[in-house]
Amino acid sequence: MAVPRRLTPMRRGCVAAALVAAVAGALTAPAAATPGADRDHRGTRAALDAAVRGGVPGVTAHARDRHGPWSGAAGVGDLREGTPRGAHDRFRAASITKTFVATVLLQLEAEGRLDLDDPVGAWLPGVIEGHGHDGDRISVRQLLNHTSGIHDYSEDPDFDRRLTTPEHRHRTWRPAALVALALRHAPDFAPGRGWAYSNTNYVVAGMVIEKVTGRPYGDEVRDRIIIPLHLRATSVPGTRATLPRPSSRAYSKPAGTARSRTYDVTELNPSMAGAAGELISDAADLNRFYTALLRGDLLPPEQLAAMKRTVPARGEEGVGGRYGLGLLRLELPCGTVVWGHGGGIHGSLSLALTTTGGGHALTFHFNGDWAGGQDRIVAAEFCGA
Repeated sequence: MAVPRRLTPMRRGCVAAALVAAVAGALTAPAAATPGADRDHRGTRAALDAAVRGGVPGVTAHARDRHGPWSGAAGVGDLREGTPRGAHDRFRAASITKTFVATVLLQLEAEGRLDLDDPVGAWLPGVIEGHGHDGDRISVRQLLNHTSGIHDYSEDPDFDRRLTTPEHRHRTWRPAALVALALRHAPDFAPGRGWAYSNTNYVVAGMVIEKVTGRPYGDEVRDRIIIPLHLRATSVPGTRATLPRPSSRAYSKPAGTARSRTYDVTELNPSMAGAAGELISDAADLNRFYTALLRGDLLPPEQLAAMKRTVPARGEEGVGGRYGLGLLRLELPCGTVVWGHGGGIHGSLSLALTTTGGGHALTFHFNGDWAGGQDRIVAAEFCGA
């Protein structure tokens, strides 16, 4: 993950390409590596162990390929008690939420209830205004592929400072309040004239879903995706601060260095992320979701093709990848192309990747937000390196 000069957990938390950027920049698989060569996942298991030796408290992972499912875990889920990390732990999936939100909007388009080229202002009149922002010039599509130019509220200095205090981790944030933080700042660029990852885009996308359907975006995610796919470990928590069991503790180092003090940040009001990153899930559920998505089980061919139509993802969050509609495309050095999303929030880093046809999937999660080693896990699973 590309980490800013001064680590901000929320900044890390909802950076879509965060982990993927680290993977893209660090993978060193030889050209002769055979994609998917690690059929027994021994290399992946060794990479999990290496991540723990590198400093992460614990890691849980799940993979699925033509040989069937595999689950693994390493390290501890509770530093105080020393209990091991569970292979089926639930965790905060953070920005992986964005793929769910984009899927719902694409389903609504397929039903003729909106057009992705509709101006945001047509659905949310007067909401995106101020300091040069104009919702009438921004399309719903531009929200989803981060070409809107709307400033990222998580980069607002006041928001940053508030999240460093425990009491603000329990504060309830309304979507309109998060958008208002973003609109204090000028746009990053004119709509369609650049690419910049912005959590505000998906908070607004959630507001559009509610306006179109008359229901909270989380209800639509539940009824359209979670229930049909039987994702029993997946939920949209709203303001619930606790993690459902089974789960591990979540640990953060706000100073951003391995030797700095570690804080237990398991309890967290996820409304600070909302539609940009509040989802809770487990690794097996996320593999099931991305496999179904890429196989065409959730979207008609036209909408799936639109989701996979990418633009260059520039900057520290997009190194090495291209971004579609809530979906990032990454070509690994061994030639394997994977689609998915990364996510991080206080005490939590996760990555879900699936091959183009959905035949090979991997999701893993760290219960610490400062450690590396993601590149080794991806290389072992998809490149046999």
